[in-house]
Amino acid sequence: MSRRFDAVLVAACALALAFLALPLAAVFLRVSPVELFAQLGNPAAVDALLVSLKTSLIASGLVLCVGTPAAYLLATRRFRGRAVALTLIELPLVLPPAVAGIALLAAFGRRGLLGGTLDALGVSIPFTQAAVVLAVVLVASPFYLRAAIAAFESVDTGLLEASRTLGASPARTFRRVALPLAAPGLGAGATLAFARGLGEFGATIMFAGSLQGRTQTLPLMIYAQLDRDFDVALAVGALLVLVSLAVLLAVKLLPSWTRFTSISPSRSAPSTSL
Repeated sequence: MSRRFDAVLVAACALALAFLALPLAAVFLRVSPVELFAQLGNPAAVDALLVSLKTSLIASGLVLCVGTPAAYLLATRRFRGRAVALTLIELPLVLPPAVAGIALLAAFGRRGLLGGTLDALGVSIPFTQAAVVLAVVLVASPFYLRAAIAAFESVDTGLLEASRTLGASPARTFRRVALPLAAPGLGAGATLAFARGLGEFGATIMFAGSLQGRTQTLPLMIYAQLDRDFDVALAVGALLVLVSLAVLLAVKLLPSWTRFTSISPSRSAPSTSL
């Protein structure tokens, strides 16, 4: 009986892996390495790649700068409304991309909630690279915030209390104790958020449009080329798969790298200062 059950488990696993691998394999079977590298010289592909990297890096910087202290607060404090805050953080994960895009237009568009104020200041966000950044922040930040909250919650509170007992300020305790100990989880969350932002499509096309050299990212270029030249769309898709694979490998290698860097300094003389 156990052999039959094991056979069912193996068959289910093989079926799942085959289903997940087949579409990716089909992309690379249709695209030769020559065609893939040829796209690196395609002006439209280069523009889309640069827009994707620029907006994703800016969005990641904003998420890290704002999200890290916010996650530390939510992980180390218990206050009224915390459950509501956590729900708001997770809500974009289940929002349809079209809803996220229309919500950004309702907030920052010319007729939006802040449209009149922004227009009076001479600021127009829709259909600009700033719109791409905001769309990426909206859809990618929950991935970082959830990972960051979990990482800070895993830090031994006794170490934080010991730091405060030794006279360190809350900010110094955060910088010298909490951040280093939570670094693997923070790094993994930041990498996943970057990957999610790099592949964002729905909210971006609704809020920023698909203007080559301005707001057209790699996913938007794939969509634009789908009817024009399917082979070009496949080649750009293969390029995006390789970028995503590199990000995934970075996530998997990050814990090992952080353990190595944390062990290496210990060979030198220890420091007792906070």
